[in-house]
Amino acid sequence: MTARASVIRGLLIVCLVVVAGPAVPQDAGHPISMWQIDGRSNHIYLLGSVHVLREHDHPIPTAIDIAYKDAEFLIMEVDIDDLDPIEMAGLVNELGVIADGGSLQQYMGQELYTEAAEYAAQLDIPISMLAESEPWLAAITVEQMMLLRIGFNPQYGIEFHLAAKASEDKKEILGFETAREQLELLDGLSMPAQRSLLIQTFRESLNIEEDLNLLIRAWRHGDTHFLEETLLVEMQKYPELYKTLVVDRNLAWVDKIRKLIAEEDDYLVVVGALHLIGEDGVPSLLSEIGIKAVQLSEPET
Repeated sequence: MTARASVIRGLLIVCLVVVAGPAVPQDAGHPISMWQIDGRSNHIYLLGSVHVLREHDHPIPTAIDIAYKDAEFLIMEVDIDDLDPIEMAGLVNELGVIADGGSLQQYMGQELYTEAAEYAAQLDIPISMLAESEPWLAAITVEQMMLLRIGFNPQYGIEFHLAAKASEDKKEILGFETAREQLELLDGLSMPAQRSLLIQTFRESLNIEEDLNLLIRAWRHGDTHFLEETLLVEMQKYPELYKTLVVDRNLAWVDKIRKLIAEEDDYLVVVGALHLIGEDGVPSLLSEIGIKAVQLSEPET
């Protein structure tokens, strides 16, 4: 398993987890991908998200619903209940569509483009549909197509699940970042990094369902060791991607989370699970400044 699973799924509304079926009563007492911080007079929950899931991956761990009920506010990477589809389409067109008469083939170079085209043929994806996309956008497009083919959908993901509940309960959702900021991170990657991202996306897509089944169970059972040994170790082989998409954002979020400790309200913070594991993960970075985050477990009953 390589970096694509951790890069795109860690940033976009896409995923992490061994084979995850519905939670059942006996599936209890194990760790989950959520941590708790005790503030001065509040609780802050850090939930590692699976951005896209299948319908049969529900229900999600009970502890998540308990944290949701306790929290007065939700904080996500992006405030998804305020996303405007028209505005998003405009942003994608502005940042990811090649507008100067160039093409994906020119951006990739002939050798890598030929490799990409060969993978596309194996996956039954018309490479021509990506002709006007910058490599980062092409990678996202391929990722989304492959996920939808095997039943994964953002509407079943953790963010959309919680956002729907928040809408019913009139709970406010806040965002650490804007959609533009997220897309600009990808658009700002160097061309070598973007090329690597696209090739890796194609390569990983050959075994996407098998990989995701493994990742989903690891996520559900809070198996940070498995996630670190698969997603994190591979991600770190791509220093620019790792620093830009993971480390720098984690540092920014730690500063924001630190300020929540003085608040009266309880918060449920929902970010991609990749951001909460390893030495550069948010819980570890918080511990370095004296803030303890304790990993939670699924209730026994």
